[in-house]
Amino acid sequence: MTTPFETLGRGLRIAAVAAAGLGAMTGAALAQDYPDAGETLDWTIAFGPGGGNDIMARTMVDIITKYDLYPGNIRLENRAGGSGAVGWGYLAAQKGNGYAISTTSGSLITTPLQADTGWKPSDFTPIALMATDDLAIMVRGDSEWKTIEDYIEAAKTTPPTIAGTGTVNVDFIVPKLFSEAAGFDIEYISFNSMADMQTAQLSRAVDSLVANPGEVVGLVESGDMRALVYSGTKVPPELGEGVPTMAEVGHDIGVSMPRGVILAPDAPEAAKTYWIETMKKIAETPEWAEYIQGNLLTQNIIYGDEFEAFLTKTQAGFEKVLREQGVIN
Repeated sequence: MTTPFETLGRGLRIAAVAAAGLGAMTGAALAQDYPDAGETLDWTIAFGPGGGNDIMARTMVDIITKYDLYPGNIRLENRAGGSGAVGWGYLAAQKGNGYAISTTSGSLITTPLQADTGWKPSDFTPIALMATDDLAIMVRGDSEWKTIEDYIEAAKTTPPTIAGTGTVNVDFIVPKLFSEAAGFDIEYISFNSMADMQTAQLSRAVDSLVANPGEVVGLVESGDMRALVYSGTKVPPELGEGVPTMAEVGHDIGVSMPRGVILAPDAPEAAKTYWIETMKKIAETPEWAEYIQGNLLTQNIIYGDEFEAFLTKTQAGFEKVLREQGVIN
């Protein structure tokens, strides 16, 4: 004879099994439902218009739109300030949201090293590293400094002003390491956008700037700017003839800027999977190949957990450099 307690226990076990089954079905349904065409994708650009981060994000969205890789609307927002702290701080606050996304730069790594941002790179959901780029030191086309040797010689007497995007990031690390190696000082001036930097350079408010070649090719072609030296291993011909690498003038620094894609912290696994697969599709398009070539980047693609490991390793390397330079304690 079955007691009331045994009947109750059997009922509870059946209910638990049913609930587990319902939970699994719900999870499967959620995975199938992502992305919801009714949800607007909120894409944060952590810097102002015209810079490398902005160009990459808008290129990706153009490709996504052309090939129908996302079924809903996409809202691009430039949330500039604090060397990326404002934009990525906004993304960090969207914890668990699979519809909050951003493109990255070196500032994702360096900004939390120098300020209490409340987030670090590993907090975000890693999607993909898509490329890396290197930087050139630029002067005006009519500058008295015709070569990097001219620049260094003058700098040993009067430290030049040099503009970069953000405060303590790759734009700061590259000229700082180079100047230390070459035996001169610099006065680094931070800007939130490439457009502001270019205006300052052309109006003679700063002596020089550091930029990705793709951001200044037009100004090189027009003669408004001249490249003096390049941090990468091979100088893009678009920078002009006779431009040396830092290694060629005896001061190799070995630093590149990572450009990738992240989601908000703790984004659903379905969202992570979807965007990894989407980035794979983007990387195979002719438009992406054109972007890489046109912006003089190095295609360097890794996904998911490998990208997270890359960010962690790169942050450790950047932290070592900044501590050695006395920039952070």
